[in-house]
Amino acid sequence: MIRLHTLPRFSRAFCLHCVLLLVLMLLAAHPGAVRAAAADEKAQTVVHMLDYIGVDYPGFVQDGKVLNESEYAEQLEFATQSIDLLTQLPSQPALLEQAHRLQSSIQAKAAGTEVAALANDLRQQVILAYKLTVAPKQTPDLKLGARLFDLNCAACHGASGHGDGLQAASLKPAPSNFHDADRMSQRSLYGLYNTITLGVDGTSMKPFAKLSESDRWALTFLVGSMRATPEAVEQGRQLWQQGKGKAEFSTLTQLVTAAPAEVSSQHGADIASVQTYLIAHPEALQAAAPQPLELTRAKLAQALQAYRDGDHAGARQLAIGAYLEGFELVEVSLNNVDPALRSETERQMMALRAAISDNQPAEAVAQQIARITTLLDSVEQKLAAGNLSPLAAFVSALLILLREGLEALLVLAAIIAFVVKTGRRDALPYIHAGWISAVALGALTWVAANYLLTITGASREVTEGVTALIAAVMLLYVGYWLHSKSYAQAWQKFIHQQVSAALGKRTLWAMAGISFLAIYRELFETILFYETLWAQVGTEGRLPLLGGIGAAALLLGLLGWLILKYSVRLPIGPFFSATSSLLALMAVVFTGNGVAALQEAGVIDSKLVDFVSLPLLGIHPTAQGLLLQLTVLVLVLAGMLVSRRKALAG
Repeated sequence: MIRLHTLPRFSRAFCLHCVLLLVLMLLAAHPGAVRAAAADEKAQTVVHMLDYIGVDYPGFVQDGKVLNESEYAEQLEFATQSIDLLTQLPSQPALLEQAHRLQSSIQAKAAGTEVAALANDLRQQVILAYKLTVAPKQTPDLKLGARLFDLNCAACHGASGHGDGLQAASLKPAPSNFHDADRMSQRSLYGLYNTITLGVDGTSMKPFAKLSESDRWALTFLVGSMRATPEAVEQGRQLWQQGKGKAEFSTLTQLVTAAPAEVSSQHGADIASVQTYLIAHPEALQAAAPQPLELTRAKLAQALQAYRDGDHAGARQLAIGAYLEGFELVEVSLNNVDPALRSETERQMMALRAAISDNQPAEAVAQQIARITTLLDSVEQKLAAGNLSPLAAFVSALLILLREGLEALLVLAAIIAFVVKTGRRDALPYIHAGWISAVALGALTWVAANYLLTITGASREVTEGVTALIAAVMLLYVGYWLHSKSYAQAWQKFIHQQVSAALGKRTLWAMAGISFLAIYRELFETILFYETLWAQVGTEGRLPLLGGIGAAALLLGLLGWLILKYSVRLPIGPFFSATSSLLALMAVVFTGNGVAALQEAGVIDSKLVDFVSLPLLGIHPTAQGLLLQLTVLVLVLAGMLVSRRKALAG
């Protein structure tokens, strides 16, 4: 184990810079994160007030008459405060227009159904516009919720939630009865979560923001399940097992954002029964999480609907998600079975994104999605409905690590061979500090993605793309530096100057940085692929999967040993030339893969061209990627020419 305080001063600084680099990359993957964090509380409050309007207004205003003046005044106040808060948030003119329309409807004492619909629609738009957290990151634990209810809620709401706790008689207004089916059917779980988080002004319902997010969601699900009878839950369970509700409730987000009354109105009583069951047993939803191809189909259907509704930006984002969160996760497995099908499906999904960006007619987009859907049917058949044979599991695991690890190995081996060849072993700790830091930060990233943050496929690709392009720049620098030493005169001068001195600090920084970047850019994606593969192979395929990982690790180790062994035997001039050429090649590869990752995330547009596709060499048939790779090649050739002229002049 390497302890930070025992590392050389440079290594300590490098580790700290690695942490900073990770933070910067996460911020790059989430533009506007700082502003969103500052606005989050205000946006959550707006959603909370709109939820109350949607639930309570119909009960206090009927047929244009106010039945309770104080409650009506509160509804109007909530609408007014929503406008005030929206003006303090990053500008969203459409939302402000909707908020003013809602306020006017309340002032006009419009019908309850009209006002509730306006409030609910605006609530959903605020959630989308400010990217609010609307679902738990993990399956809520209702047993934990029950313990929390006893500690925090029973004194007012009663041990069973009927609003009859020991303190209830002295409270005005009276605590809610969570068994009131009519009222509770109007509340979404997200609305309940906001109430628990923010409290209710003017009542004894205090905020419970001190509880952790997971605790608040556990309490939310427990409270939301109280209205259901055992018979209703059992009916929902049977319908769920028959396949009902799978499309409507494929994620926790869908489950918590829709009020039961909305579900019943839009989808019927059976789907509402399924929701009742899932609220009481959210683990059933998690167990039935969609497979990658199911998720791809669902997002493609949503993208088409969004495009037809005129939301082209939303449709493009859904099309990106269909690839990143779905199809990409089975690419390696499919490549082992039918690489041509994998390539064609990927190409057609890129063509869909281009069609949306070009604002083609909705029918053309629909036809493109139909082509992809047909290809997905073939993919599903090839993958045997998501289950891989033991042999396929072994080969997939082997190729994942070989593919993801080969680039990093070549770079690390070249740098290590250089410092060994030149007798500068004092540089090895810096290089090792780089890749060890990458492994540590990769592990932290994985933990954050699974337990702390929601790191989407787009975020993952942005991080990989930015890291690859930074690595390419550093590879160009080190490659040029090595090439400038490949001539005899330059090498003799270098030896004379460096006999008793360490390598230049700038060069050490570059080598250690490359060591870090080469590992980090591959690590998290590799873990993600293995997680998906682990779920696909089933119990029988897990031992072969582990065998494939082990075999790939051995092959990479053998390859690294061969590179080190034979490279140090080369004469110094050819060695420097070969190493610099390898690093230049890797810069071209990293550039191509970096651009491709950013295109997959939707950061850079992609224009398909008629060219070969060789992902292992970073060659992807898009105009943007090929143009940037050509630019890098020109820089490499220019650098070689400059270093040659300097050597001849010296």
